[in-house]
Amino acid sequence: MKKIVVLFAAIICILLSSCGMSREATSNSNLLQTQVVLEKKNYKVIGTVKGESHQNYWFGLGGMSKKSMTESAMSDMMQKADLMGGSRAIINVNVQYKSKMILIYNQMSAIATGTIIEFTE
Repeated sequence: MKKIVVLFAAIICILLSSCGMSREATSNSNLLQTQVVLEKKNYKVIGTVKGESHQNYWFGLGGMSKKSMTESAMSDMMQKADLMGGSRAIINVNVQYKSKMILIYNQMSAIATGTIIEFTE
């Protein structure tokens, strides 16, 4: 009887455990390909901005593609940056991917971060 209880407890622990992964896109694969020379002190750093996109998958089905999820996170970041009305730009853009898995359920997240600068001259 004791072996059955231990086996049952081990099975319950395995079923209730979850996994998580995180990785960062280090290549320059974003859509914001502008060239700005920042060798003079003609700008000031305004702050940072972050955009997110989340997708849920059941049995590995559902949600958007990785490219679409990345574009959605970048779009969210651009909306939050409020670039209108000044000579502002977003630099140092990075996209991080996170995954949370629980048996048949998987939640993928794309998080785009960047630095907002404003040109003074």
